[in-house]
Amino acid sequence: MTGGNLLTDQPALYEARFPDPERLAARWTEDCLRRHGAGPRVLDMGCGTGRDAAHLHGAGRTVTGADLSEAMLAHARAHHPGPRYVRADLHGFCLGSFDAVVCLDSSLLYCHTNDQLDGFLASCRHALAPGGLLVAELRNGAYFLGRTDLLDRPAVDAFTWRGRTYRSRTTLTVDRTAQLLRRTRVWTTDDGSPPLPQHSAWRLLFPRELRHFLAAHGFEVLELHDGPGPRTEPPWRAGESPGATADGDRLHLVARLQTH
Repeated sequence: MTGGNLLTDQPALYEARFPDPERLAARWTEDCLRRHGAGPRVLDMGCGTGRDAAHLHGAGRTVTGADLSEAMLAHARAHHPGPRYVRADLHGFCLGSFDAVVCLDSSLLYCHTNDQLDGFLASCRHALAPGGLLVAELRNGAYFLGRTDLLDRPAVDAFTWRGRTYRSRTTLTVDRTAQLLRRTRVWTTDDGSPPLPQHSAWRLLFPRELRHFLAAHGFEVLELHDGPGPRTEPPWRAGESPGATADGDRLHLVARLQTH
């Protein structure tokens, strides 16, 4: 193993580690878009390998997938064709006009500072047509108020891909000063390679805080709840209605850009 990011630098390995054969995240997103009458033009911000963008394209939408990782974008173009794929930074982007911006799998939480979050929401505001939607799925900062179950012990996992076994040991810590959830993940393999430590972090946003930022940028919150969703347990199933609480470890957001 080498430096960089093991999974995002190797998109096929990423998909092996996080399989989604039923395209649950994309189907949940399409359900949100349909229920709230979104138009066909969709920007998938932080599209990763392109699986969700391609599913939305297959549902009849005109999709642009955007990501910072050139490796992810190359994989998306080769393996999940249909959408237009472009390189962009979610902290500030100008990619055209859309009826919906989608931001899944906590991508929004890579806005670590208030300025970065303002930059993302301002870019969404400029990108969206009047009445356009922002749909996001992310960790819930409020879950960590008084709860330590995700922090108490490292999470250990293993999977095999192309005859090679990858093992990970993941530790989460809360940086209260920066309001970040920091992750240290150490990878090992069965071929004698030295351990590979990798570090990342997500902004811990609280539901009322998120509502405040959205209102400041002209958005009306239509849904903000802890499930069911594509990464909840049990996961969302077609036809299920959105919840009414925001206590679990995931948040599911649908907000409309106000027209006045």
